[in-house]
Amino acid sequence: MNSVNQPVMKKDAMALVTGQPVYFDDVIRRDCLIVKVLRSPHANAIVQEVNKKAAEKVPGIEAIYTWEDVPQHRFTMAGQTYPEPSPQDRLILDRHVRYVGDPVAIVAGADEECVDRALRLLKVTYEVLPAVLDFHTAKDNATLVHPEEDWEALCPVGADNRRNLCASDCSSDGDVEKVLSECDIIIEETYATKADQQAMMEPFCTGCWIDTYGRLNVLSSTQIVFHVRRILARALGISNSKIRVSKPRVGGGFGAKQTLVAEIFPAFVTWMTKKPSKIIFSRHECQIASTPRHQMEVHVRLGAMKDGSMRALDVYTLSNTGAYGEHGPTTVGLSGHKSIPLYGSLEAHRFAYDVVYTNVMSAGAYRGYGATQGIFAVETAVNELAAKLGMDPVKLREKNMVREGQVMPAYYNETAASCALDRCMARAAQMFGWEDKPLAWDTGNGKIRAKGVAMAMQGSGISGVDVGSATIKLNEDGIYTLLLGSGDMGTGSDTILAQMAADCMECPVDQVTVYSADTDVSPYDSGSYASSTTYVTGMAVTRACQELSERIQELGASMLGAAPEDVSFDGKSVTNLQNGEQVTIAQIGTKSMDGNTKALEVTITHSSPVSPPPFMVGMAEIEVDPETGSVDVVDYVAVVDCGTVINPNLARVQTEGGILQGIGMALDEDVQYSQDGRVRNNSFMQYKIPTRLDKGTIRVEFESSYEETGPFGAKSIGEIVINTPSPAIVQAIYHATGLWFRNLPVLPERIAMGVAGKERAFGK
Repeated sequence: MNSVNQPVMKKDAMALVTGQPVYFDDVIRRDCLIVKVLRSPHANAIVQEVNKKAAEKVPGIEAIYTWEDVPQHRFTMAGQTYPEPSPQDRLILDRHVRYVGDPVAIVAGADEECVDRALRLLKVTYEVLPAVLDFHTAKDNATLVHPEEDWEALCPVGADNRRNLCASDCSSDGDVEKVLSECDIIIEETYATKADQQAMMEPFCTGCWIDTYGRLNVLSSTQIVFHVRRILARALGISNSKIRVSKPRVGGGFGAKQTLVAEIFPAFVTWMTKKPSKIIFSRHECQIASTPRHQMEVHVRLGAMKDGSMRALDVYTLSNTGAYGEHGPTTVGLSGHKSIPLYGSLEAHRFAYDVVYTNVMSAGAYRGYGATQGIFAVETAVNELAAKLGMDPVKLREKNMVREGQVMPAYYNETAASCALDRCMARAAQMFGWEDKPLAWDTGNGKIRAKGVAMAMQGSGISGVDVGSATIKLNEDGIYTLLLGSGDMGTGSDTILAQMAADCMECPVDQVTVYSADTDVSPYDSGSYASSTTYVTGMAVTRACQELSERIQELGASMLGAAPEDVSFDGKSVTNLQNGEQVTIAQIGTKSMDGNTKALEVTITHSSPVSPPPFMVGMAEIEVDPETGSVDVVDYVAVVDCGTVINPNLARVQTEGGILQGIGMALDEDVQYSQDGRVRNNSFMQYKIPTRLDKGTIRVEFESSYEETGPFGAKSIGEIVINTPSPAIVQAIYHATGLWFRNLPVLPERIAMGVAGKERAFGK
């Protein structure tokens, strides 16, 4: 392989580092109306009246819209394959506002100044209603978040708006209660995570215009161009064919842009006015009116024997979807289905969940997508088991972990056909020096160092659902064009798919031009989410290249007057094996335009019946100041099994970035609500995210397996990398302080107060 498994530079690298105009606001047309949204100050209310008279008189104001002006087609903003599991519970503007920040009115004007002035002049009368702010009390609460009659769930996910339920289910294998009754030790605890923000650097932004043919064109910083088109069509009540969606370079998404957070507002304005428009969320709006990670509470019962044999796991997840159901039914499943299967020794398991509506900002997709919360809970329970047994947590995992060839009942009965988790553990322990360090040690400067470990798994696309497509064609100069429907959101997917195409076509990566994510040009692709691009779309690329190579050989053979079976293609030319005559790839490309009847262009669509999981081990060394409670991550070692690594550099930075986000989730990111449902962390001054310079050494290596169903043996890597820091760090804090912190984030004041309370209890 000349390109795959090589550290090829990203195709857009030079444009990005030299500040070329590639992002949304660099390339959107300059004559757009400015669109902004008036948002509700109440967590639950009915809009009685919106007085627009004064605002409409502001010079430059083009239009002001309220609930009275929009179509009454309920939809979901979740960008998932149709039919969406998420309930159809939204309108573009609804008279019933359900959280502080819910849209009340859309204002469009010539410039930002006039729009801001008009927003201040809008007078809204509300009937304030009781709000459901505690997700523990939401199920069967007398206050219904969605009492409307036209609420609809398209899939049987256990949703019931009359019970504030967005989803509910229970699955099991074996007799959990019987096995637990036979266990020597049972760990039973509840673990909680908050609604962390994706905090991507580029905010939500979308621009729209009407083209020559009267079609709505949408340019958006999105991960899901085809889902955007379909959802906008439903919301606006028009045909999909009247909408074109494309994307520029995306300044980060992490799942946030798998939801139509911003697109609907300029789309409606442009469709109504026929004038170009754009919206760019402020950071304040990104913090208070977006779709952060689902707040979850995970109750775990873990049964084991005194020798460390784990026998049963019982997991119940309560998930807070907020005011709307985007991704509610789908994220919650991963909290059990991507945590329980880590342990192949289990004789029985049960996984149940409820997803409830509340009157806070609705949640959505975020890297890890529910697995992050579930793995924190299950891995911390396993670490608590190790502590209770007095057993090394690495040895405990080596005794119980899933291994290659095992069937995983909790993972839809898939087989771990490619699994290097045992080798990841051994490699991480060697890199970290696990056996050479005690669980905790005094550094002599009033601080304590300690270590912790965790494992993780994820998936590679959604089996039997996600679709990846690729079109590859040969141009007259012998250069290839690769058309993709997946959206590179900074991950480098355009580059790694080009690497695959280059190796398949036996040419340099520079001879593969990539154009991605335009609904008018690209073949259909579900989009960049669920860790699907490398695995699912990658297979579409390799299969398309194989067929194109065959077509090139056929045309080359015809030009040489030979039979296809009598020629060979080496990426540069087709050679007649009988006499050595050749035609170059450029000559073949030119010939394809002259008297040719078979296009040198192939489109392949691929979907996989399985979703082979990547695996990961993370080990953390931290330094704790017991007096102040501050925690520094001194060293973090990660070893990942993502099958064949397509681009080591891009895989490494993906892993480092995900680990840093996981560290932020564990120690820093603290979403807080006031008593009336307002988000207190409405800027980066209040919501602290770590930078790469804030944390210590992060060391990443790969222990590859080979996945037969993946391109070049590859699996995914995008999401799994965020899942190990929280449980590993929490275990290290326990080793340093003797205290388990089961609610994230573990802030310094919690540690300091916990240590002080412990000292008082023991008379120190």
